[in-house]
Amino acid sequence: MDQKVTKEQSDQIDSSVSGLFWAVLKRDLMLAYRKKSDLFNPLVFFLMVATLFPLGVSPEPTFLAEVAPGVVWVAALLATLLSMDSLFRSDFEDGTLEQTLLSPQPLFIVVLAKVLAHWMMSGLPLTLLAPLLGVMLFLPGEGMGGLMISLLLGTPTLSLIGAIGAALTVGLRKGGVLISLLVLPLYIPVLIFGTSAVQAAVTGLPLAGFIALLGAMLALGIVMAPLAIGAALRISVSG
Repeated sequence: MDQKVTKEQSDQIDSSVSGLFWAVLKRDLMLAYRKKSDLFNPLVFFLMVATLFPLGVSPEPTFLAEVAPGVVWVAALLATLLSMDSLFRSDFEDGTLEQTLLSPQPLFIVVLAKVLAHWMMSGLPLTLLAPLLGVMLFLPGEGMGGLMISLLLGTPTLSLIGAIGAALTVGLRKGGVLISLLVLPLYIPVLIFGTSAVQAAVTGLPLAGFIALLGAMLALGIVMAPLAIGAALRISVSG
């Protein structure tokens, strides 16, 4: 009888946690859809960087093909960073964040759902748009697969790391610059391995090692980042 009760309670807990995750994810996606400027600003910035770079440096196809992996990755990194300040801002201003911290709901699940929603509205569109930028920058066709895979693994890590900075600065009026100072050093490994994966694909070298490293960083971020984000939110709200 005790085992049966324990199993039923476990099923109820799993169901409630799953329901909480999907409820938070759905809510944040709906809010992001209503604020279309927050949705399109990173994409417009992403396109502007790739469009203006040839005009400011050199339009020569050979040169652009050589630097295309780095340009696309830097543009994706900066575009992701551009949208980080709004991740917890609205919840902080209307008191939802404080109520979430005081509630018995598992903060790990809430934070993970919010970061996933942010990635779906920023990192995923950037990943889908990347091949267009690759074509604009004369990236060889051999590198398109490496570009897509590296961004698909790297952009969620950028969102997880950036969310830590957003949580630490949520109580500040102008935390955008401070977020950049906090998280840009942590972005460097993702940028290096992501760019290296694309370059390896272009030159025909094995890229499995770079993809494995990006996947390992993503797995570590999923496990550790929500804990750091939750602690940072408590510090910011209580402070």
